[in-house]
Order: sequence, then structure tokens, then C-alpha cells
Amino acid sequence: MQLSVKDWMKDLVVYIDPDDTVCDALEKMRHRYISSLIVNKTETNPNYGIVTSIDIVDKIVAQQRDPSKTKVREIMNSPLITVETKMLLSECAAKMKEARIHHLPVINEHGDIVGLISSTDFLIVAEVMGKGFGERTLS
Repeated sequence: MQLSVKDWMKDLVVYIDPDDTVCDALEKMRHRYISSLIVNKTETNPNYGIVTSIDIVDKIVAQQRDPSKTKVREIMNSPLITVETKMLLSECAAKMKEARIHHLPVINEHGDIVGLISSTDFLIVAEVMGKGFGERTLS
């Protein structure tokens, strides 16, 4: 069975301003139970970016930086690596592996961000694969 990114992506996309602090980002992530945020375009930030829980670990905690004094723009990744809604899951997984990333914004045919897919989503995909894709939901 050939499944696309659209079948498994999450359509909740939460944005943050690049000049917000990492503390602001942490609060948004914690309250929404998510592990990544899309960094908005602004006059001083012409491209979208992404900040993830891995960025927080690697660039804040491991380096002992103060999240209340560090701006999101200082730790975000930009430009974005994206996938299209119609991409096959196997291709998406290969792209994540090749780029060594765990979160991919999903774009539609017009280039608009319409969702996100993460390595955590692939845990569910793998379990369903083992059950033969009988149902997408697991019991």
C-alpha cells in the first residue's frame, strides 16, 4: 500500500516570531503538546524557519544558554527543508534520514505550509505497517 505524507501529517501548524525568546517558544510547545514551531517571516527574517525540541536540547541545554535571553532566531534552522503532501511516506522517511532531521513542514502545490510530519509520526506508521494497514487507528 502506497501512502502519502498527507495521509499521516498533522495539520496543526503553530508559528512563532523570530524575535521571541526561547522561553516563549518552550511555553507554546508545552501548552500545545508539540515538539516544533514554524518561525514566521518578518522584515528582518525573510524566510520561514523551524525550531524543534532537538534544537532546545542541543543549542540551549547542552550549551548552558539562558532561554530567557536567547532569541528564537539564534537557534532556528532556515531555510526550511520541506515535503509535499503527495510525497510517499517512504520517500519522506528517506529525506529525513538523508538530511538528519526529525521534523518536516509539509507544503501544498502552492508552496503554503499546511502541516508537519515528524519522526514520531513514523512510529505509528511502522506499527500500522506491522499490522497490515488494516486500520489506521491502533487499539
